[in-house]
Amino acid sequence: MARNQNQQQQAPKAREENELVDKLVGINRVAKVVKGGRRFAFSAMVVVGDQRGRVGYGTGKAREVPEAIRKATEAAKRNMIRVPLREGRTLHHDTQGHFGAGRVVLRSAPAGTGIIAGGAMRAVFETMGVQDVVSKCTGSNNPHNVIRATLDALVNGASPRQVAAKRGLKVGDVVARRDSGSAAAAVLEKE
Repeated sequence: MARNQNQQQQAPKAREENELVDKLVGINRVAKVVKGGRRFAFSAMVVVGDQRGRVGYGTGKAREVPEAIRKATEAAKRNMIRVPLREGRTLHHDTQGHFGAGRVVLRSAPAGTGIIAGGAMRAVFETMGVQDVVSKCTGSNNPHNVIRATLDALVNGASPRQVAAKRGLKVGDVVARRDSGSAAAAVLEKE
């Protein structure tokens, strides 16, 4: 009986691991100078997500490329965060993030816009499941800094449910304000 219970408990975790999508962002060859010459190793950077709002990033270093990728993937799975998505396709609001010298601006976009982002940021959005977003990277374009700045911006994003809970309002009030604000902007543009 206990053995059957353990199998049932392990099944959801295995299913969750199978649903994760990983993207290799970059591989670098690094050298360590020793007495007899140089020893080469490889460092890999991987982004992992479930395409439903969870995303993580990790790095790994090893003497062989596949081992470095495996280590990076495991690190990414350990460091996953959950990001609230609007209609399951875009961000709830515009946000900014930074890490080191890397700065990013993320903007929610209407349906059909697609992912307007480059390199490392695109990997984060694709694995996270975002379909419409406009982003800009300023400062450092080092993939490490860009990914960490993007994750910083995503962590700072809040859903209407979180904002309503913090302010003691109903979710409908927060969403109504957002919609009335965009309606007011549309009226001003027409005039």
